[in-house]
Amino acid sequence: MKDSRPISPITHAGLVFLGRKRRGFDEEWGAAMAGRVTTTVHARPWGVFLCPTKAVDDATLRRAVAECRTAGCDTLVVLQTTMSDGRLAPLLAQIWNGPLVLWATPEKPEGDLVSSCSLVGTHLYASVFARMGVPFQVVSGGPEDNRLLTDLDSAVCTTSAAARLGQSKIGLVGYHAPGFINLHADPFALSSALGAQLYHFGQQELLSAMDVVPEKDVAIDVRDTLKLGLPLVNVAEDELKVQSAYYLAIRRMVADEHLNALAVRCWPELPDLTGQWPYLAMVRLTDEGYAVTMEGDVDGAVGMLVLRFLGIEPGFLTDWLEHDDQHITVWHGGGTPASLCEPADGAHPRTIARHFNSDKAAVVDGWIAADRPVTLMRMWSDGRGYRLMTREGVTVPPTRHLRGTVGRVRIESENVHDLFDHLCHEGMPHHLIIAPGHHSAILSRFGRMMRMSIV
Repeated sequence: MKDSRPISPITHAGLVFLGRKRRGFDEEWGAAMAGRVTTTVHARPWGVFLCPTKAVDDATLRRAVAECRTAGCDTLVVLQTTMSDGRLAPLLAQIWNGPLVLWATPEKPEGDLVSSCSLVGTHLYASVFARMGVPFQVVSGGPEDNRLLTDLDSAVCTTSAAARLGQSKIGLVGYHAPGFINLHADPFALSSALGAQLYHFGQQELLSAMDVVPEKDVAIDVRDTLKLGLPLVNVAEDELKVQSAYYLAIRRMVADEHLNALAVRCWPELPDLTGQWPYLAMVRLTDEGYAVTMEGDVDGAVGMLVLRFLGIEPGFLTDWLEHDDQHITVWHGGGTPASLCEPADGAHPRTIARHFNSDKAAVVDGWIAADRPVTLMRMWSDGRGYRLMTREGVTVPPTRHLRGTVGRVRIESENVHDLFDHLCHEGMPHHLIIAPGHHSAILSRFGRMMRMSIV
């Protein structure tokens, strides 16, 4: 089976040096800096292709970009260790037509002559790209500077994520859940703002895919489910067959249709038609790195996909249930992820259970573990373009037990009553994504590059 999961955040960046035909500035200094840069990038955690052609005019720039495309580069890291021909800026934007990183290198620290003018040339390119609407990141500093290396890794990660998102295919089974019009998917906004495409399936297509899963495959997958070690609470082992059919059918759909993310309208039809909710299957898929969301939440699935492209562990999609001055209680009907759950020997570990409302199998209940740094995030389109909310917090124990997935997040940076009021007026949908770790900086950097409004 072909696997189209966006599991690895590792990217492949092309390193391109720019110059100009006429002599200018200290070329010996520029060549030495290029050597230092090359040594440094080969030691970074992302893959690099050293473009053999130095771009100094139209022909050599086209050749360099073609070499990077042939090498399969997601993004470019572009340097001018001595100031290049500024006329190449709009041409580069036109023929690469994707996100890239501009890196300005330092001046020679001694002597009374300007040695490179690299920052000036980089500033010129950045100004041109910003006005052309080209997604880019800009970094500056020497290749041995730890601050520069941190910025460079972040810049490569975010530009690669933008490039991969722009080539993504997002699936939607059915429609959004009844009344949840704030989750309505706009395929044209998705395409124009992010470059991703929406591919629609009827619910019957998923049901038909479940029907044709071979019984032997279901039996093998039931055994795999049991190997996860999650206790069954009022759920019979035989009932796991439906979950395995869900799981295998969705995996097949993702692979056959080359989907990068998938949103499923899970209610009210699916539990009535199959006798079960698909949540256990969806939790398993999320734990494995698939970007899969419930209730037809397409932008939620896109948000999960962006997290994966940025190398952030999968979290879960949740409701904002209640709050006080400093805490948000998050809850959903049984989607507890492995990345945030209490340990198996904890007071409220993950269990395979029945839905809190309908009493139908099979969901994954459990508490979100306390004392974990987390990021709350949401991307959505509202007619004004895409918007991004991101806040950091720390989990604390819930104040009471609830069936389903429940957690509590403490927010130190602002009053939560004021935050909720602000986000309501910004039109943020009622679903949040909660991911392990603090990631607001890289998410905000990604959002700004994609011209999202940060709220």
